[in-house]
Amino acid sequence: MFPRKRTGGLEAVVVNTAGGITGGDQFQIAARVAADCDLTLTTQACERAYRVQPGQPGRLNTALQVSRGGHLNWLPQETILFNGSHMRRSLRLNLETGASALVVEPLVFGRAAMGEELTSLRWHDRIEILRDGCPLFLDAVAFDGDMAAHLDRPNIAAGARAMALLMYVAADAEAHLGPLREMLPNLAGASLIGEDLLVLRLLTDDSFALRRSLIPILNRLTNDQLPKCWTI
Repeated sequence: MFPRKRTGGLEAVVVNTAGGITGGDQFQIAARVAADCDLTLTTQACERAYRVQPGQPGRLNTALQVSRGGHLNWLPQETILFNGSHMRRSLRLNLETGASALVVEPLVFGRAAMGEELTSLRWHDRIEILRDGCPLFLDAVAFDGDMAAHLDRPNIAAGARAMALLMYVAADAEAHLGPLREMLPNLAGASLIGEDLLVLRLLTDDSFALRRSLIPILNRLTNDQLPKCWTI
């Protein structure tokens, strides 16, 4: 879907008509931002990773490219993991010199309001950002087991059930570092790991608290142009 934006640039909303991802599903998303263009990509609603049969993971592979002078906002809504799910997800973003991007991946470990606990989960996730084909940032996770017990460990997540990883690659990244740190809750941190690369990690008790912290951050980094579907 292509809703109308209040200002310049194109906004696109990805719709999963299957309503979620389960065993054997294979989804691919690919997008390219042309030189000096602006694209915001989001999702219609939260993605869901459902229980699967043994040996049948669901897969979601995303490939994004931004040409010189272009900008991409990759702003999917939360991925909710269900007990018994097995998902393999990858995101690969290649930026040409002079391109910029805002990337966020929110993740919810079961629906707290429904009393769900993830005692059996297989989750593999890889996020890779490159500049002109050379590695700029890599984050990889592999987990198999009792996620609830893992998250309850004080030095892991201290009982948190929602998290987000945000990466902002732009010339003004350093200027945002101080203000963003002032907006963060206790279980969060932001660092400048390159001249133009800001990385932020956020842990919260549940999805409601995650949004309460994340939406103001995204509004700042998008100049208050967060897609409307995030607030419906």
